[in-house]
Amino acid sequence: MKKQFTILYLLIAISIAAKAQHKGNYDQNNKLISRQNIAKTAYGNAQVYNPYVQQQTQPLQTSNTIRVDVKALKNVKATNYTAVFNLSQIGATAEEANKLVNDRINNVRAALLSEGVKEEDIVIDVISFVPVYEVEVQKKIFSTKYNEVPKGFKLQQNIHIRFKDTKTFEAILTACASNEIYNLVKVDYFIDNIKAVYRELQKELLTLINEEKEYYQALGFDLTNYNKKMADNKYCFFPKDFYQSYQAYNSISFDALKKNKVITKVEKETSYYYQPITYQDYDIVLNPSILEPVVQIGMNIVLEYTPKPKEQKEEPITKTEVKPVYYVLSPNGTIDIKKLETNK
Repeated sequence: MKKQFTILYLLIAISIAAKAQHKGNYDQNNKLISRQNIAKTAYGNAQVYNPYVQQQTQPLQTSNTIRVDVKALKNVKATNYTAVFNLSQIGATAEEANKLVNDRINNVRAALLSEGVKEEDIVIDVISFVPVYEVEVQKKIFSTKYNEVPKGFKLQQNIHIRFKDTKTFEAILTACASNEIYNLVKVDYFIDNIKAVYRELQKELLTLINEEKEYYQALGFDLTNYNKKMADNKYCFFPKDFYQSYQAYNSISFDALKKNKVITKVEKETSYYYQPITYQDYDIVLNPSILEPVVQIGMNIVLEYTPKPKEQKEEPITKTEVKPVYYVLSPNGTIDIKKLETNK
């Protein structure tokens, strides 16, 4: 029974890893084209926007400030994609390296044109074309010299292929693999009219805000007696930033421990899966059920209502009449002060 559970777990892990066909080998953080390096920083923004939250109930705190915070999210399937493949070729001469690369690219182009990919959807980007040097040892009687001499040329290019369907992407992988092009750098997602998506989210949020206002009105809060402040933002996240990694294996060997044998470790395969933004913090989610990696577009609106200060009535000022008082100093220098009161 234990073996059956282990086999089932491995099959599930393999099936999850097979779904992440659009990740590519490009690491956004380290700028490295190596899937091994991605394992250390494979979370991208997913670690920020998908934290582990412990479920617990906290007591509510009353306040005279009303805060309306609404969030909306829409999962949008890309209109088209662009896959980037990297290939490099060496040759004894510049002409030979260039010819070998062109032969491989032309074979890929011919295979893709037969699958319905248009000529203008295939673009070649030349990355580098440099000579390759080797060290030549020159020995003499009393000295040895090491000289770098040119031995050939290395040409590196990227192939940009635009497509609209996942089935076409499978044909692209087959065509590239048949011509020894294995390095899938990345896959970019594009949406034709993202403004329409933001407009749709804005409309949904306005409807929800009006419902929230009616709710507070029913509780007895007249919002006309409140000062209002607001803030809003919008954002767009792409799948390449939301791939997480794991390793499904068990390297414990009790039999080796009993027999005191040395265990030779092998490199464990790292699997990846697509983990989109969770919906727990969102009030509205459009197209919530997804089957493939999508572009996630969101919008957030915050309204804050604070009570208007009460108007203070000015009390009338009562004027008191003060009669002037005069003091006279005698001219002989003595301190003789007489108080004279006037009739005014």
